[in-house]
Amino acid sequence: MTQNLVSLQLSDQDIAALDAALAVVERVLGGLVELSADQRRSLSKMGDRSEAFCRQTMVVLGENRQILPAGFDFGEAEADLRNLDALRPRFARLRRLAARAEDTEMALGSDIMSFALDGYAVAKVFGKGEALETLKEAMSSRLARRRKEDDKPEK
Repeated sequence: MTQNLVSLQLSDQDIAALDAALAVVERVLGGLVELSADQRRSLSKMGDRSEAFCRQTMVVLGENRQILPAGFDFGEAEADLRNLDALRPRFARLRRLAARAEDTEMALGSDIMSFALDGYAVAKVFGKGEALETLKEAMSSRLARRRKEDDKPEK
């Protein structure tokens, strides 16, 4: 018996609705940025401990805007904080959904691989005919390559 980690029933309408929903998400979040590895390393980061400091500083500066030099755009900083507060729970939902999507993709692939390996074993024992011979040849070469890679000595 092969494994069955996941079983989905998605209609063509479900796939179309998913594509439409993703298009909306991509449109609404079109302003998201993609940082390079160098940018990510060089940025000042607001972690959990520094967030309270940042919020308190915003409150104090908001109450004393007259001390800010002309180049300080307090309105932009306020907008950034509002957007962070609004988007953070949605990003958490997206991360959870993306993690489930990755797990489901892996489970679907594993179910398919398990079925194919079990089917190959059955075909190898009971199968006759040219199509099965072709399958056995393809699978034996695939499995032989994998065994050779697994048997390589570690350095």
